[in-house]
Amino acid sequence: MRLIGIDKDNIDNEHICCAIGNDLKNKTRAESKKQWMQDRFDEGLIFKRLDERGKVFIEYMPIEKVWKPIVGKNFMVIHCLWVSGQFKGKGLSTLLLNECMSDAKQKKMDGIAVVTSNQVKPYLTDKKFYLKHGFELVDTAPPYFELLVLKLNQKAKLPSFSGHTKSKLNSHKKGFAFIYSNQCPFMEEYIVSLANLAKKNKFPVEIKKLKSYKDAQSIGSPFGTSGVYYNGVFLTHELMTEKKFETLLADLDF
Repeated sequence: MRLIGIDKDNIDNEHICCAIGNDLKNKTRAESKKQWMQDRFDEGLIFKRLDERGKVFIEYMPIEKVWKPIVGKNFMVIHCLWVSGQFKGKGLSTLLLNECMSDAKQKKMDGIAVVTSNQVKPYLTDKKFYLKHGFELVDTAPPYFELLVLKLNQKAKLPSFSGHTKSKLNSHKKGFAFIYSNQCPFMEEYIVSLANLAKKNKFPVEIKKLKSYKDAQSIGSPFGTSGVYYNGVFLTHELMTEKKFETLLADLDF
């Protein structure tokens, strides 16, 4: 098994793992992700995947232009590390992490950072994996986010979550606010679906699409890719089915 780096030269001819179906819906998803990646390569984005047709990949980039609300200097930040299905239990997560570590060392970076959570959550790699590989907790953001760091330079200043993440509140005080980016190929489709469901149930709705790393760093949720807020309070970072979202709506205080 070998890893393939996806870049400007081969992205048009390679799949990007997240959406690999040949149907029109998955092709549309993949195109949204590929366009997002094309615009990020000059910002230092690295995307590596297994040379198989499956969801096994890692995505990372320098902290200065990362699409998460993290501040710091000369650290690499992992956006996503994903190993699914039949590929689990074969040491591939470690293989992917080692690729990032090797890149960071080669570029003389001070360390690697990743956002996890204090409990197992969808779309966030279990923090036990990173702790096993020498990462340490350096910061938290409510309600459950944690920032872990692997230090390559013991004297370096550690990164932290941006100031606005320290409160579960945001500036959208009435109804739902959906804040997202096309970093995930499924995100726009799900956000539009959930927003329409909220509107159907007579909730005020605002959708904010992050269009730059500056947007993500200044107003993004601690997860970065998505954040769902109700009356200014953070609810979740998860992609939800309509059925699950309807249950969430039913539990809200009006």
